[in-house]
Amino acid sequence: MQGNTLKGKTALVTGSTSGIGLGIARSLAIQGANIVFNGFGDAKEIENLQSSFAKEFSVQTAYHNADMSKPAEIESMMAFIGDKFGGTDVLVNNAGIQHVANIEDFPTDKWDAIIAINLSSAFHTTRLALPTMKAKKWGRIINIASVHGLVGSVQKSAYVAAKHGIIGLTKVTALETAQTPITCNAICPGWVLTPLVQKQVDVRAEIAGISTEDAKRVMLAEKQPSGEFVTPDQLGGLAVFLCSDAASQMRGVSLNVDGGWVAQ
Repeated sequence: MQGNTLKGKTALVTGSTSGIGLGIARSLAIQGANIVFNGFGDAKEIENLQSSFAKEFSVQTAYHNADMSKPAEIESMMAFIGDKFGGTDVLVNNAGIQHVANIEDFPTDKWDAIIAINLSSAFHTTRLALPTMKAKKWGRIINIASVHGLVGSVQKSAYVAAKHGIIGLTKVTALETAQTPITCNAICPGWVLTPLVQKQVDVRAEIAGISTEDAKRVMLAEKQPSGEFVTPDQLGGLAVFLCSDAASQMRGVSLNVDGGWVAQ
């Protein structure tokens, strides 16, 4: 259902050309928010994505191709949003990459890239968004962490370190804005069948010599008691709630949406 709770607001969702980010962008657009897309992908497909959102939800859209590992490009993106929309009202730090290996085998360039994109980029967008949010006397910062911000898993040292860091950044941001109308919270998804997770499913299937459907069931059985994947739309619904007045006193909270993963 089309809403208007965010009409007139502008939302930047990093890593929003697919997966979780796209689902959250859609949920925010349904509520009337203008959407700034960010991420990699085919230029024509991104152009079609912008036009389809604008037509379906009657919102303004824009796209910036900032590489989230590069602070100068993030600064350029935030300046672009300031010029076009007057700043970012809702900031969703979602961009992320993954690499799996034991610590002693972990490539240092992969470590640096994961920390830069999964953690440092959120610091840069946040520091650049806060002045405008304070001037407007309203803002919502939503950091997409992971259950791996709350617990660990083998072979994911960089990802787990970055996501634990995001939880810490969320808490500090919330404390520093505690007496303002700006909130900062984190969402911690379990397994979501994104392109990133699908790659892990495919690797499991190949190694074990099983079908991708069986690999999905094995993956879920190991960690997620519900036996079901979390959906991007479910995460988008939670993001919309965090933007609402009902969530105005939720500050520095980490909300796991994980089918029971962390409850074990």
